[in-house]
Amino acid sequence: MAVGLWTLVKKSDYISLLSSRIYAVSAYILCLAGVIVMVTGVLGCCATFKEKRRLLRVYFVLLMCIFLLEILAGVLAYIYYQQLSDELKSNLKNTMVEKYKQPEQDHVTQAVDKLQQEFKCCGSHNSSDWMESVWVRTGESSKRVVPDSCCKTPMELCGERDHPSNIYKVEGGCIAKLENFIMNHLKLIGAVGVGVACVQIVGMIFTCCLYRSLKAEPY
Repeated sequence: MAVGLWTLVKKSDYISLLSSRIYAVSAYILCLAGVIVMVTGVLGCCATFKEKRRLLRVYFVLLMCIFLLEILAGVLAYIYYQQLSDELKSNLKNTMVEKYKQPEQDHVTQAVDKLQQEFKCCGSHNSSDWMESVWVRTGESSKRVVPDSCCKTPMELCGERDHPSNIYKVEGGCIAKLENFIMNHLKLIGAVGVGVACVQIVGMIFTCCLYRSLKAEPY
């Protein structure tokens, strides 16, 4: 649950730069599984202390649901891990040049600025990508050739000068940086999902053993 919330709260800016929702869905699944885990934990304690077979049956079903959710999160993370590179190459540049500083696209603008500052990069592939930007071509940039977030020392209108001494010139651009970041995070989501799922298997085995050891309840 913590990993899912961390992804959605701290890394949500980058989700808006992705065309696929699998990254966000994986995080939501972890959050949902976390909520069910808390409910299941309370139910499991009650079932064990009161030695109620009916409660144990419900507990087992909930463990099974958690197991399936965690496996699903892990599988989705693995699938998206395989698709991520192609998606970024196909969509990141278009998102940046078409939506940056455009009406009702503030979330994209903030995500791009954060991306370029946090990863010290400029443009999708390189800084020249910004020459194709709607923001630059329509003159909305106030003579800037790149956003101010490309600057090594960000300040108003610093994006007027496209020079390595002033802006970040990173080989591979922001695509390489973002791809590496998300891939590492997908590994974490997948590991947490599969890891917790394995724990649920142990829980289900112990539940079955306890269930069989209890006497049947009178109806």
